[in-house]
Amino acid sequence: MTFSVTVRDHMMIAHSLRGEVFGPAQRLHGATYVVDATFRATELDSHGIVIDIGLASDALRQITGSLGYRNLDDDPGLAGINTTTEQLCKHVGDRLATSARSGEFGDARLTGIVVTLHESHIAWASYEVEL
Repeated sequence: MTFSVTVRDHMMIAHSLRGEVFGPAQRLHGATYVVDATFRATELDSHGIVIDIGLASDALRQITGSLGYRNLDDDPGLAGINTTTEQLCKHVGDRLATSARSGEFGDARLTGIVVTLHESHIAWASYEVEL
């Protein structure tokens, strides 16, 4: 049995993608992502919850806020990374996992986090990290 709680935010970014496969997206362009972070646990914490929704929302907002309204090509934390939707999922997911492992979510007994970036209503990508 697995419980889950999902919080949502969004971010507007600019970036360019490297590789012929990306066609015109090799040029600088903008993207708006709806970002879902799903926190999973096989057992609830001492309060009967997976995670405090406020803490989860704040953590996600901090990450999307640090990426939003920026050209990701200029972000030193993303240097050398082709900022595809999949790679951005991993970046957000790994940052949330670091927060979880450092105890920032109280006594949450998380077993995993799934981050989904929705590029549009018909296309999205996800990344799951086990804790």
